[in-house]
Amino acid sequence: MMVEVCTVINDEDVREFVEPRMSLADFLRDRLRLTGTHLGCEMGACGACLVLLDGKPAHACLVLAVQVSGHTVETIEGLAERGALVDLQGRFHDRNALQCGYCTSGMLMTAHTLLETNATPTRDEIRDALSGNYCRCTGYEAIVDAIHATAMQRLGGREVSK
Repeated sequence: MMVEVCTVINDEDVREFVEPRMSLADFLRDRLRLTGTHLGCEMGACGACLVLLDGKPAHACLVLAVQVSGHTVETIEGLAERGALVDLQGRFHDRNALQCGYCTSGMLMTAHTLLETNATPTRDEIRDALSGNYCRCTGYEAIVDAIHATAMQRLGGREVSK
């Protein structure tokens, strides 16, 4: 049995028929080829699959595709296409805040959401926000530096050195 999903993903209307048990992450990756949403733990613990569901972070591995009918989803590709991540991506690059890159899309989703709700996060608030994202390659200091530098830059201040 297939179920119809009618949703808006990255500002585009999407209408597809899916298996009722298909996760949103699989729907995004396999059906729509939006491969920036990664599958890590598939238990909602690592943050690699974060998307924005009606503007709020959601673990795409824990949401069924049929549950997003009538809702709006934004992926890392959508944020990138509308230029919402340019400065964050630049600071991640400048601060070597990535290595293998597998967790980076989830980290950027978390950082974007944090800076949308708190323009001046402290380093502790940044660490707290990142507590739902795992990076096994770099540790978190460079990532915290990158997010903090982006916040300072957005405020018009000079980038604060480490």
